[in-house]
Amino acid sequence: MDTFREDHDHHGASDAIRDGSTGAYVNPLGRALSVLSVFGPHDRWMSVSEIALKTSVPLSTASRLIKSLQTLGYLHLQPETKKYRLTAKVLMLGYAAIAHSDLQTLALPKMQDLADEMRTHVVLGSRDRLDVVLLECCAFQHGSVQHDSSTFGISVGTRLPIADSPLGWALLAALPELERRYLSLKIEHRFKSDWPRIRTRMTKAQPQVHEKGFCASLGEVDPELAMVAIPLTISGHAPMVIACIGHSSRMTTSRVEREFGPRLRQMVRYLQRETELE
Repeated sequence: MDTFREDHDHHGASDAIRDGSTGAYVNPLGRALSVLSVFGPHDRWMSVSEIALKTSVPLSTASRLIKSLQTLGYLHLQPETKKYRLTAKVLMLGYAAIAHSDLQTLALPKMQDLADEMRTHVVLGSRDRLDVVLLECCAFQHGSVQHDSSTFGISVGTRLPIADSPLGWALLAALPELERRYLSLKIEHRFKSDWPRIRTRMTKAQPQVHEKGFCASLGEVDPELAMVAIPLTISGHAPMVIACIGHSSRMTTSRVEREFGPRLRQMVRYLQRETELE
């Protein structure tokens, strides 16, 4: 079941730089970063024309940017197919940002314990523009068997739309009103034709998070898929989200209310308490 795909629109290079900035914007830098951002687990190799299409950058400009990134060592060309992929130099930037942070080091054992206890998958994510990017994924172990999170199409680096997933709804609900309105306008612009449905679902999730601490989607994204998500807000860190993802047959409404939701709340309280003590 390949539930999540890496086919989201990446034409908002300016959003990536302007979002949360002081207004200063360097266009070539923004475009170069937008080129790097189109690669993902399901788009490892891409041609110049594919990159230009995903970034909405003119073909000639995309070609120059790609050549520059190749010269700098951030992209590798496969001559036979004339396609490019990211190099380890890019991975080093990513790992420097996310790997072994104090928060992740603290969260991982708890995430794995919860995954094993509930026989589900537990993920940690953070917002990047209009997506939630997964920073950590813990698959449950049953006996000596380690179950693979890729069954659901999820892995570290997977991007989920904040507009159409419980992880995104939970994050949005935890944001200040002004920022949430700004992102809602961006989402409406991005998903014009589907905006009424998306707005209804986002609006429904917000009071769930405020009243219960979490929100859920049980068979909405995929009939076999259930997700329960809770925002994680800690001083000094960007807002994050923790979620349980599993088969809808095991994550029923009653279990979400009695088990999954309370356990996620307990984990968030633990992480908030422990980080305050550091």
